[in-house]
Amino acid sequence: MNEIDLVRLNFNPQSLWALNAIIGLVMFGVALDLKLADFKAVLTMPKPVLIGMAGQFVLLPAFTFLLVMVIRPAPSIALGMMLVAACPGGNISNFLTHYARGNTALSITMTALSTAVAIVMTPLNLSLWGGLNPETAKILKEVALDPLEMLLAVFLLLGLPMAAGMWTGYKFPRFVERAHKPVKIFSLVVFGIFVLGALAANWRHFLDYVGFVVFAVLLHNGLALTTGYYAAKFSGLPERDRRAVSIEVGIQNSALGLILIFNFFDGLGGMAIVTAWWGIWHIISGLTVSTIWSRRDPQTST
Repeated sequence: MNEIDLVRLNFNPQSLWALNAIIGLVMFGVALDLKLADFKAVLTMPKPVLIGMAGQFVLLPAFTFLLVMVIRPAPSIALGMMLVAACPGGNISNFLTHYARGNTALSITMTALSTAVAIVMTPLNLSLWGGLNPETAKILKEVALDPLEMLLAVFLLLGLPMAAGMWTGYKFPRFVERAHKPVKIFSLVVFGIFVLGALAANWRHFLDYVGFVVFAVLLHNGLALTTGYYAAKFSGLPERDRRAVSIEVGIQNSALGLILIFNFFDGLGGMAIVTAWWGIWHIISGLTVSTIWSRRDPQTST
């Protein structure tokens, strides 16, 4: 077994409760902007949404499995990559899509739907693809992962805060109009500080393994962005939709991944380090791609 597979990051139960609360607050803040109309939009533009969902929950996990078979990382890093691929779109994808001159309405719809679908698809994809790889299957057996238990955890982490945020937005629109931006910014800043604190507490482990992790995440994130874009292109979607789908598939909810790692895998080193670096890198890559696209008129792009 690789040394990194034996590493457990320093994280006490009180910190875990705090992290659970923070991710719930992040999801609540995001959901303040969501409305039932965002879900109903699937009925008016089903093709791009379905292409995006297929890229998010079918193509990316499958291509991640193939990438792992090619580069052969340590089993815990491989399982971390599979978990990231199984997560829904990240919270900043809507901003990045708007900045990239993509279809922001499509991005919002995909974020809302992927978050809801993730309650089932995240545990299912991790169990499926993790179980097909002999090395990662050993880890799943060691922790005795119960997909139904993880489904309940994802529901509590995503489903309930999302429902509470949408209900609050519906019942108290004036309050939300004033508070949604401060709540969203506050929750994301608190989460960022928390992750940096956890990283500082485990800095030695991060330095020991960051080299290969940076390489693996670079390839993996590039694969995600490319998968989303070309899935949309080959399906005949216009350029604005391609950009939205690409960013949605390339920006993953790594915060959810970290929560699940500490809840179900006892802070397994390779999984946690690759997921934490994903959370940093996809912002850098997303801003880079969005900046390039922002300078290109989607009407003239091919």
